Amino acid sequence: MNAAARVLVVDDSATMRGLITAVLRSDPEVDVVGQAGDAMEARAAIKALNPDVVTLDIEMPNMNGLDFLEKIMTLRPMPVIMVSTMTHRGADATLAALEIGAFDCVGKPSPGEPHPFGDLAEKVKAAARSQRQYVKPVAERAPPAPAVADFRVGRKIVAIGSSTGGVEALINVLQKFPANCPPTVITQHMPPTFTRSFAERLNRLCAPVVEEATDGARLAIGKIYLAPGGERHLRIANSSAPHCRLVEGAPVNGHRPSVDVLFDSVAELAGRNAVGVILTGMGRDGAAGLLKMRHAGARTIGQNEKTCVVYGMPRVAHELGAVEHQFPLNAIGEEILKITAARKEGSE
Repeated sequence: MNAAARVLVVDDSATMRGLITAVLRSDPEVDVVGQAGDAMEARAAIKALNPDVVTLDIEMPNMNGLDFLEKIMTLRPMPVIMVSTMTHRGADATLAALEIGAFDCVGKPSPGEPHPFGDLAEKVKAAARSQRQYVKPVAERAPPAPAVADFRVGRKIVAIGSSTGGVEALINVLQKFPANCPPTVITQHMPPTFTRSFAERLNRLCAPVVEEATDGARLAIGKIYLAPGGERHLRIANSSAPHCRLVEGAPVNGHRPSVDVLFDSVAELAGRNAVGVILTGMGRDGAAGLLKMRHAGARTIGQNEKTCVVYGMPRVAHELGAVEHQFPLNAIGEEILKITAARKEGSE
């Protein structure tokens, strides 16, 4: 049996610290070794207790969570899970934290929520096991030049699924795309209020147009559609004029939206005229759907273990035989473009 994950809980609210601690201590594989109310207390506690993981409130007095996170990643890189308000402002701050190097994020519960911080213990355990490589934050910059000179897009649709670590991974992949990239649909596991901010962030950083998917949005060259978090799944419909559908349904593999739901629809709609990509993430969502895509003739790519924050979803997909080839993260964007480029004698 592995040793329990040792956690330091950092939040300026004693009530919130108590709630997080109670949730984590309900899992016998998690050991809350200490609490801190601000960055100064947290710094001393990290030195004294040497935790495996820190949960960190974004909004704190004296030094906010983002500034403290940057210091952690500079001086003592370690897994940090951000705790954020479920607001647009909270979403922007959380996305910045994920780019700085935070392992994952959880939203603060609303009053009366029956299962607050439902999967926090699982995230803490995954963080403690993680062997991620900490990186410098992604700078705000102009979109890079296309990875493939004079790219001419073919007729394929690209479908991407990701979860823990997906913010950094998606930025890495999509910044390789030229402005005339193939139509691309993405399901990233993320709290409901965060996906719009993430789509806006990607749109600023990438050459193509990136937007949160809306029901009925027609797939177009040069556009990337991110599934909104929350109540509905993203599917692709209508083979003659492919468009996004946001559909009601129970969570699949514990997620809504689910990568499997998206991949299933792409397998049915596009068959061999699709590329499926599964990136870093906890669990197994997307593995079965990617296998359906491969059986339908699609090309399929998985992120390799070494470059994953969590080698969960790509591992299961690889073990099922759903992944045609595994690549390091830095190579995936260019590989997608190679597959989706029009052939010299004409479009695919």
